[in-house]
Amino acid sequence: MKHQRTLALLLTMVSLSAFAQLRVKTSDESLLRKLYSAEMAIANLYVDSISEEKLVEDAIRGMISQLDPHSSYTTAKETAEMNEPLQGSFEGIGVQFNMVEDTLVVIQPVTNGPSEKVGIVAGDRIVAVNDSAIAGVKMSKEDIMKRLRGKKGTKVRLEVVRRGIEEKLLFKVTRDKIPVTTVDASYMIRPGIGYIRIGSFGATTHDEFMKGADSLRSQGMRDLIIDLQENGGGYLQAAAQLADEFLGRDDLIVYTQGLRVPRQEFRAHGNGRFQDGRVVVLVNEYTASAAEILAGAIQDHDRGTVVGRRSFGKGLVQRPLEFPDGSMIRLTVAHYYTPSGRCIQKPYVKGENKEYAEDIEKRFRHGELYSADSIHFDDSLKCYTLKKHRPVYGGGGIMPDRFVPLDTTQYTRFHRELSAKSFVINASLKYVDSHRRQLKKQYPTFEAFRAGFEMPDEVIEKLFADAEKQGVKPRDEAERTKTLQALKPQLKALIARDLWEMSEYFHIINETNHIVQQALRELE
Repeated sequence: MKHQRTLALLLTMVSLSAFAQLRVKTSDESLLRKLYSAEMAIANLYVDSISEEKLVEDAIRGMISQLDPHSSYTTAKETAEMNEPLQGSFEGIGVQFNMVEDTLVVIQPVTNGPSEKVGIVAGDRIVAVNDSAIAGVKMSKEDIMKRLRGKKGTKVRLEVVRRGIEEKLLFKVTRDKIPVTTVDASYMIRPGIGYIRIGSFGATTHDEFMKGADSLRSQGMRDLIIDLQENGGGYLQAAAQLADEFLGRDDLIVYTQGLRVPRQEFRAHGNGRFQDGRVVVLVNEYTASAAEILAGAIQDHDRGTVVGRRSFGKGLVQRPLEFPDGSMIRLTVAHYYTPSGRCIQKPYVKGENKEYAEDIEKRFRHGELYSADSIHFDDSLKCYTLKKHRPVYGGGGIMPDRFVPLDTTQYTRFHRELSAKSFVINASLKYVDSHRRQLKKQYPTFEAFRAGFEMPDEVIEKLFADAEKQGVKPRDEAERTKTLQALKPQLKALIARDLWEMSEYFHIINETNHIVQQALRELE
């Protein structure tokens, strides 16, 4: 019976409906028997005890590892965690939080969420969950999240410490669906110019984007900057749906095609709400997948200008194939192509994922991020945009129309080390935690804060002193001075984020972002 169950598990790969048509492609049925025999021999004859479940999972991972860098296998737990941000919601208590010296501090309760409804406020410290201490016990952020999350309708008891109140407060929170947003920021960056930053492409991206854009239009937006920097992608359909808003009737957005998967086209309906007005799309070396679809469609139709640095270059389409236990294979089944016919997947060697993963580092070493002249495309991969017939190239990401080099002098070695070792984020969290009430009273609006707030020198001196105790210090006075120039706006932006929302963070930090500033020059 045990072996029958094992065989059934192995054959699940070819008996699921999604795989059914693949079975007829198997040239030799003995291959399946060979796989089964190997598993049976190991399970029955191996010298030590083993987990058959792990054996099968390792076999699947082994097969996947010999394919392209983006095919993958995930367990049921990993699959749920991976899908959660894209599906637009999770179930929990509804707070944004961070850890300050082993204590969970609420940054913001989600508006109309479960925690806000029972009276939890920004600055509260959650010290126990269902009578189990989570403060001062060296518990990881992941373990704390497990305790706070749970199925909708379940209740959780929270013990809270609040500044100015001696006794601990007790709250009973009923967990609920908590929305996950994919649009990080939306605001008027200059008169007539709107700015929207998309962090990833999920089920709710189009609705979030349109809501933000409608608000900006009511404020006088004529032109738009779409920021896709660091956007790693997500749902292809979400990117296509958004591109549809900018393109004319029947304009090709993207098409996919594979060896065993027929060509599938995504075309614009022609009733998009952004047919007019100038558009600038921002990309960098971490812009990938669905984000490249949007950037490629805008560029190929000459609908807007792409600004930044060459994007990541992920042009492979994965099909999710789920097993009954909730685990999943995401198998690459096709390439996607931009409207001009470009496949922007960067080169890879099957089974050699290490070199592929180090591609960004290679770009640093070869100087590509500092000079457009160091980037060379093969003429055989040349295509032309569809309206103005400008040359564009496939074979490795979206090359921007306006290249913006990485400025290595903007952030010093000292600054990078301060950020990497969490001195910067901890300083901002501690400052907001102890001055929240005072800051809100002195700066009742973000506009007042942006115009009037300056980071106190004593806070920065304390940050530097704490860092020096850990051996982190500037090489000389010049490096210290240079670090201060970038550190002050960074701290101000982090404090604005914790007092208001992520939009306010980008409102401040974008004034020092060279790619954003180049986009403004294009429009102004």
